[in-house]
Amino acid sequence: MIKKLMLRGLPALALCALPVLAAPAAHSAPSATAPQTAAGVAGPAARRAPLPLFEAIDQLPVAVEHREGYKRDLYKHWNKGLNAGDGCDTRKEVILAEAVVAPQVAAGCKLTGGSWRSAYDDVVVTDAARLDVDHFVPLAEVYDSK
Repeated sequence: MIKKLMLRGLPALALCALPVLAAPAAHSAPSATAPQTAAGVAGPAARRAPLPLFEAIDQLPVAVEHREGYKRDLYKHWNKGLNAGDGCDTRKEVILAEAVVAPQVAAGCKLTGGSWRSAYDDVVVTDAARLDVDHFVPLAEVYDSK
């Protein structure tokens, strides 16, 4: 699972970071001769110079985290998956996608057989019930960072 997240997630993260990296420097003033748009950025012909990574990071907003009111129940744990009719929730869809040897899928998405290899320690697991599917960001951290 981690390998697939890295292959799929890192490019997406890089695309999300591009607007931050391309934001104008806080210390640069707009040109007095360039027409301004409603957003305060020079008109369509103007180009933004990319910022060095650490300057872009310095421009990210920082706020105090808060845990008051957090309850795990506030977040749906597993949704009905891509095809609500097949009985496979998101957790089981991930398990199916990560299988080295595909398990048999019975009614209600009951999984039997199959095998999975841990990217961390190369251990092979043959019981899907022993597998954990983790959040990319823990729910409590998502709540704290609002």
